[in-house]
Amino acid sequence: MNKKDLIEIVADTHEISKAEAERIVGTVFATIAKAIKKDGEVSLFGFGSFKLKKRAARTGRNPQTGATVKIKASKTVGFKPATALKASL
Repeated sequence: MNKKDLIEIVADTHEISKAEAERIVGTVFATIAKAIKKDGEVSLFGFGSFKLKKRAARTGRNPQTGATVKIKASKTVGFKPATALKASL
C-alpha cells in the first residue's frame, strides 16, 4: 500500500472526495512529522511508536574506489509496532 492507495481507501470509506481525503491524509502525516521533530516521539495506542534516532558520525568506504569516506552524523525515524498490531498480523 502507498499514499495514493490510502487516500482512495479513506475517500471510499468516508464517502468524501479524493481531494478531501488527500488533505486529511496529508494533515495526519504532517502532524506526525511535526510532533516527531518537536518531541522526538509519537505514540499511537494500538498501532505503534515513531521515534527520532540519532546516528553518530562514522567512517565508511566507497564501494567503487575502496577509499575511506567520512559519513556525517544524521537523524532518522524508527518505528516500533504495538503489541496489538503485532498480534493482528
